[in-house]
Amino acid sequence: MSGFFALLDDIAALMDDVAMMTKVATKKTAGILGDDLAVGAEKASSFRASRELPVIWAITKGSFVNKLIILPFVFLLSAFLPQLIVPILLIGGIYLSFEGVEKIIHTFFYKKKHALDFREIETEAALSALEKSKIKSAIITDFILSLEIIMIALGTLTNSSLLIQVVVVSLVAVIATIGVYGIVALMVRIDDVGFRLIKISENNKGFFKTIFYEIGTSLVWILPKLIQLIAIIGTLAMLLVGGGLFLHNITAVHDLFHGIPSIISELIMGLLVGFIAFLFFKIGSILKELYKSKM
Repeated sequence: MSGFFALLDDIAALMDDVAMMTKVATKKTAGILGDDLAVGAEKASSFRASRELPVIWAITKGSFVNKLIILPFVFLLSAFLPQLIVPILLIGGIYLSFEGVEKIIHTFFYKKKHALDFREIETEAALSALEKSKIKSAIITDFILSLEIIMIALGTLTNSSLLIQVVVVSLVAVIATIGVYGIVALMVRIDDVGFRLIKISENNKGFFKTIFYEIGTSLVWILPKLIQLIAIIGTLAMLLVGGGLFLHNITAVHDLFHGIPSIISELIMGLLVGFIAFLFFKIGSILKELYKSKM
């Protein structure tokens, strides 16, 4: 009987350690979680109202699959090939920086050509193709941000046992997915709440009619503004995370920006890496077109 109670004490102690370390790891990853939220909301916006939640659910499922791939991969890398972790993170940094710069360039130089509102697509086939493209892009971006979140969480547990590392990092991964995309789902449905309140105001009089109507119209008005703000924040987030991966993992780059505030250094580095990646991408596209024209 005493052995049973000793086992319960061990389990309780383990749960306490897990709870404490999960709190620490979550705090450490809060910045990346904020970036993930901004990028996720930006990726999931601009769809027809009837398609917003299905799209978010598709991205959420992709995010869970990402975590299932990343978690064992990271644990194995950490145990057997830790020298590969930084190169993998840098590849992710290049992709995020490229996406951020590409979005900026398209916004300012290809605005008419690329300013596409998914809600204006008429045919189901075209809508489905565009949805799949945007979902795929969102899941790829989520993979890189998830890798960064998991690596930071794991970095807070270097002195913990393997069991605690596995449990805590897995909890952080689940919390990140549910928290980020749960908030995204709430955000994109703000206008529905607004329209509902406006409808309720029609069946009320006096003070309550005014309150429901004013709150409803405010929510309807704020959603497009919020989406525009999220698009800007999401682009900045990709550049900051992408640049930060180079700044914090390459000593020479870190020394180059010595004395400059971290956020400015990360932004400059993200823009620089993204612009170089964009140039290589454009050169590759031109060469590909030339090759096709000669075939």
